[in-house]
Amino acid sequence: MADAAMARPDPDGGGGDDELEATVSRLARIGGCRDASLAPDATELAFVADLTGSPQVWTIPFAGGFPIQVTALDEQVGGVHWSPTGDWLAFSAAPGGGMNEQIYLVRPDGSGLRRLTDGDAATNTLAGWTPDGAALRVSSNRRDGAALDPYLLDPVTGAWRLLRAATGRSSLLDLSRDGRLAIESRLLSRGDNDLYLLDLERGGEALLTPHSGPGTFANARFSPDGRAVYLISNGDRDLLALGRITLDDAGRPAPLSILAERPDAELDELALSDDGATIALLWNVAGRSELAFYDTASGATVGGTILPGEVARGLHFTRDGRHLALTISGATAPHDIWLLDRAGGASRQLTRTPHPGTDLGALVRPEIARFPAHDGIELSGWLYRPRGADAPGPIVLDFHGGPEAQARPYFNATYQALLARGIGVFAPNVRGSSGFGKRFVNLDNGALRHDAVRDIVACADYVTEIGAADPARVGIMGGSYGGYMTMAGLADYPERFAAGANLYGVVNFATFFAHTEPWMAAISKVEYGDPDTEAGLLRDLSPIHRLDRVTAPTIVLHGANDTNVPVVEAEQVVVGLRERGIPVEYILFPDEGHGFRTAANRIFAATAIVRWFAAYL
Repeated sequence: MADAAMARPDPDGGGGDDELEATVSRLARIGGCRDASLAPDATELAFVADLTGSPQVWTIPFAGGFPIQVTALDEQVGGVHWSPTGDWLAFSAAPGGGMNEQIYLVRPDGSGLRRLTDGDAATNTLAGWTPDGAALRVSSNRRDGAALDPYLLDPVTGAWRLLRAATGRSSLLDLSRDGRLAIESRLLSRGDNDLYLLDLERGGEALLTPHSGPGTFANARFSPDGRAVYLISNGDRDLLALGRITLDDAGRPAPLSILAERPDAELDELALSDDGATIALLWNVAGRSELAFYDTASGATVGGTILPGEVARGLHFTRDGRHLALTISGATAPHDIWLLDRAGGASRQLTRTPHPGTDLGALVRPEIARFPAHDGIELSGWLYRPRGADAPGPIVLDFHGGPEAQARPYFNATYQALLARGIGVFAPNVRGSSGFGKRFVNLDNGALRHDAVRDIVACADYVTEIGAADPARVGIMGGSYGGYMTMAGLADYPERFAAGANLYGVVNFATFFAHTEPWMAAISKVEYGDPDTEAGLLRDLSPIHRLDRVTAPTIVLHGANDTNVPVVEAEQVVVGLRERGIPVEYILFPDEGHGFRTAANRIFAATAIVRWFAAYL
């Protein structure tokens, strides 16, 4: 499991180390329940949980009770979808944690398990069922490794119906109830897509979302009569909002109109009730979730109940529209499934993730911070201070992945373990982060990434200036793109950081583009730069070419089956630092891909990271 470049440092020299490992293990063992999918008769829910150590499919009665495990595969389950006919659960599973997800069917009682996909190296993504339950909406690169094509997959015969040969990443968002029309999303580049209306009977198509510049169009849903499409849009505007596109008798689309918007938030997610009368809206307010409901007849929007956690996702109405299922988490609460009774406004927790030995009430909640970058642009982040901290101390800056993602106050076992050890955490949202508008998320494209790297210094300056950090004891870490920011910070500002943790990060854009999934490379050229025409820029942006400047001890963690950021990225860092005698530890998980999802590996990774920072900060 691990290949250590040096003996692990012992920060406490004995009993303290045992106590540290016990604390980290208790926290990292806390999993979660997520991605609820309702049975059509609303008697049960299916969900994904890692209660036994690996993400698997479970069910639980709608009225509450003891959860029942449905699958026990070696593979990690990604998501589950209950069929509209009620007789099957469709789910995806990743062999070895890799991206070549396979699609399976299983009866709700666990019988009849069978794989629908070929079991090879193809990437398959499961979007859900068609409204009549006759087919699954699937995207796959089985035809061409560089493209994810949209398919309808027959669950009975296993036949694949290719709807269109794509040139990038495509997905089927919805079908009309009569099965005649479909909405296809075509990703042009990261942060820029278009929606098309496909006529599945006659073969025609119409562009639904003409726009100039980058634009995001997501979560599209047909109205029950098929005469309107509701969606999330920032086309020709900055913030994501609720939009609608009406269709005439011939299926021709009218221009998109905005129905609900907020000047202080972006729309994260929508769910349309079965009768089309109500749309549940999940707003992202600087990282926290707020729920509201839109009445499609009157156009009125009313707020929902106060959510029992900071962040929500995965909205699903029962067919009668009375209940809404959603996944809720927070800084001091793991992911769990909740039910909202819209008639009375009460929330009921349906799943209860175990947390033996951990008092959730004693964990640390963050405070939001806002501060300027070098050029005056406002940045923000979530600041976690150890309990009782009243003087500058050790702190770790944790940069999120994406880069078009967002630091939010989710439950994070590694954060809480660091805090228990007296080490603060700052999770910033630098330029390029989502959740703050289209302009902000595109401020790091191409050559602008130099400014995003400069934001690292602004983050370090901020925590030092407010007295949260001892400038001699600042660490940096991050996963995926956050790993890139980690290595960029260590290489460009070696005097600012005493230690680093690089989790499956990009360090060399040339090798990233050469070895990542072809479809990932195709959609990443606007975000990072085109390796065919901007090789010089990509070289300048790659930390591997400044590795000789790194002086901080660095721990590197990676999954052997990662085809998003291939393991060659980690190997270059480890070899380069070892050659220079920089303290480095390398942990390679043979059964993980892009991220660590099994309980044993989460515990191992979190323990190693906390030990590292405890030793060097």
